[in-house]
Amino acid sequence: MKLSVGGTLKLAFRPWVEGLENVPDEGPAILASNHLSFSDSFFLPAMLDRKVTFIAKQEYFTTPGIKGRLTAAFFKGVGQLPVDRSGSRGAGEAAIKAGIEVIKRGELFGIYPEGTRSPDGRLYRGKPGGLARVALATGAPVIPVAMIDTEKIQPPGKVMPKLMRPGIKIGKPLDFSRYHGMDGDRFILRSVTDEVMYEIMKLSGQEYVDIYATAAKRQIADAEAARKKAEKAEKAEKAEKAAEKGTDKSTDAENTDAESTDKDKTGA
Repeated sequence: MKLSVGGTLKLAFRPWVEGLENVPDEGPAILASNHLSFSDSFFLPAMLDRKVTFIAKQEYFTTPGIKGRLTAAFFKGVGQLPVDRSGSRGAGEAAIKAGIEVIKRGELFGIYPEGTRSPDGRLYRGKPGGLARVALATGAPVIPVAMIDTEKIQPPGKVMPKLMRPGIKIGKPLDFSRYHGMDGDRFILRSVTDEVMYEIMKLSGQEYVDIYATAAKRQIADAEAARKKAEKAEKAEKAEKAAEKGTDKSTDAENTDAESTDKDKTGA
């Protein structure tokens, strides 16, 4: 399945890659990438000779029906690992445990430190839980990765992709073995995460925003809701004014008719 999907992606989109030599031929490593599009988890594995395991929400693997089974088969084929994300804390622990197991098998584990797709193409603050804890618990090197232009191929909410060339930049491995076993120290977790995000920013050239992407999405959603509310209020106000104007015209017409009737009676 990976060969089939990878070959199709290479043929259709012709992705370019820099830094392939930074991915080891064997042994465990963590690929920490920015997250611009749903397709990021497909383009990166397609360009590597080794399997990369990413975390995916469990719903992709449990949806009933023919479409659900095909979706599950596809995600399994491209190296996606199902994790139940129904509870935020439980989901985080499950993802960390899954990542550690992948590393223990000597494989490549892919993770998005931002925790979700960027809502506007900028790079957001990395979450310190998953990436840093897996790195410090296992001692595996962290390889920063920058996906380039994938958001233009398939923006959030779009079903049909646009045929264009995305890019992938792979940085040099980062060694955090000096902090090995210190995955319970939140200050160390923050420091490790920030160092990785800085390297991703240098590779991608993205503008960095020091808030979480989830918070940015809420702000954007709130702003959109406020805009729609203001538009609705403006339309209602215009409709009310139009109704008042119509009422005034009707009143004026009635008054004019009444005056004409009075004049007719007086003349008579």
